[in-house]
Formats: sequence, structure tokens, C-alpha cells
Amino acid sequence: MSRRPELARRFFDRIEPVHAVTYFAPNVRAALDDLGYRGFWMGYFAARSAPLGRVPAEVVTAIFYNFAPERVAKALPAAWEVALPAAALRAREQSAAAALAGCGVTDSEDVRTAGALLAKAARALPVDGRPLYAANRSLDWPQDPVAALWHATTLLREHRGDGHVAVLAAAGVSGRECNVLHAAAGRVPREMIMRSRDYDESQWQFHTDRLARRGLLDPAGELTEAGRTFKQEIEDATDALGLSALDALSDDEVETLFRTLTPITRAVVAAGIVPAATPMGLSRDDLDDASAHLSS
Repeated sequence: MSRRPELARRFFDRIEPVHAVTYFAPNVRAALDDLGYRGFWMGYFAARSAPLGRVPAEVVTAIFYNFAPERVAKALPAAWEVALPAAALRAREQSAAAALAGCGVTDSEDVRTAGALLAKAARALPVDGRPLYAANRSLDWPQDPVAALWHATTLLREHRGDGHVAVLAAAGVSGRECNVLHAAAGRVPREMIMRSRDYDESQWQFHTDRLARRGLLDPAGELTEAGRTFKQEIEDATDALGLSALDALSDDEVETLFRTLTPITRAVVAAGIVPAATPMGLSRDDLDDASAHLSS
């Protein structure tokens, strides 16, 4: 049976919550605070960019894509005067594993099986055009099974994210415009994305007007028919690229991965650490279905 792009979307919905504890779990924030990082955003940019090393804020802005340059510049390079990337990497790995343990994700046969399959998938991917994935892949692989599971999901989500950025750039959608388009499509609440990505009303309107001039939004900021088609094409192209994340696995291995990973994701979701509405626009609609639907 051929693999359809929808499989990549369902796979993302399963790996992202496991990775995302690093942004939402209180103990992760505490671990970064303990290093001396000031406030959530300094810890966020330090921890997520740490695999890149001490690169300029402009590089992080380019790779992360949808953040205001001013927001990144408030955190970097100042964070490296507080604690170096190696310390941030240790803190995020250890605290993420502890957060997952708090969700009931501990060393077990399913965790080891899912982790091994995720690692096989993640290690086999090419680095071409995937800077954040490549930086994370260069790191030492954790020995702890739960940390290894988290690390593998991190590689795979950043690989998809790098691909999504490539699709947006090719479509001529800037990092700041993509947030407005995402909200107009109903994937994230406007108020939440404005707050988390630093827009005031005038900035939001500026990017809304730019998209409207392309015929993608109407004067009220709603998607036009052309805009709905355009947005769906972006999502479809991202999913089509994302399918490569599973290229190293046979259909049987993909089925085993979904069977073992889905309950882990459900446990993370049930713990309530990752909110239902996030900038990633996750879906939880089929997390009761642990099949990839590839078996004949």
C-alpha cells in the first residue's frame, strides 16, 4: 500500500507532544531558570538554539523563521553570558526526560521499541537544507531510554519544521506573514499567536494587508477562496516532504511505531502539560487510533 501525505500529518501529531514538553513543563522552565536564564523566552531561545552553538541572533531568527527579530535579540547572545550552550543542552534533555516520566512515560518495552524505531528513522534522514535537524543530529545520543525517545522526536520535529520553512519561503510567505495566515486558517487562535509571537495590532494589520494584496485574505482578514487553496497547498507540500521521515522504516515497522508511540503521546496529552491550543496547531482527533493503516 502506498503511503499518503496524511500519514506524515498523523505522525507529527504523535511526535510533537512528546517533544513539546520541553516548552510547557514547569520543571523544564525551572531547570533553565536555575542556569540563570532570565524569563521564559531567554530559556526558550537558549535551549532550542543550543545545538547550533553560539551563532548570532540573526541566524536563529532566520532558522526559527516566525519570531520577531527583536524578540530573539533580547535573548541572544546575552544568554551565552549566563550559561553556555552545553549547559542548556544538558538541562533541556534531563528536564524533558523528567517531564515525560511525570506523565507516566518511563522505561518500558514500548518506550524502547518506539525509541529504537524513531532513532532509526531520524538517523537515516539527509541533512540537506535542514539546519536545525542537522544541528540536533550532531549531538550525542542519550543513553537513558526516555531521554533517547525525546531526542528522536526532537530530530524528527525539527526536520519537519525545516521542511515547512522551505515550503513557506518557496511560496513567498515571510516568517511574520505565516503566523497571520495560520491564524486566518483557524489552525491557531489569533490572540494566542499575537501574544506568543509579538505582534501589536498595527503589525498584525500590516502583514494582513500584505496577504490581502495577494488575494489570500479579504479586508476583514479572513481567507479568500484563493487563500484557502493556497494554505492547503502549503500544508500538503509540508506533509509530502514530511513523509520522508519514515523512509527508513518498513510498513510493518511504521505500524509497530504507531502502535507503541500513540499510547505514549496519549499519556503526555492526558497529563495536561501541553495545552490544546499551541502555535504548532496540533490535532488530537485520532489519538485513540494506534494504527498507521498500512498493513495489508
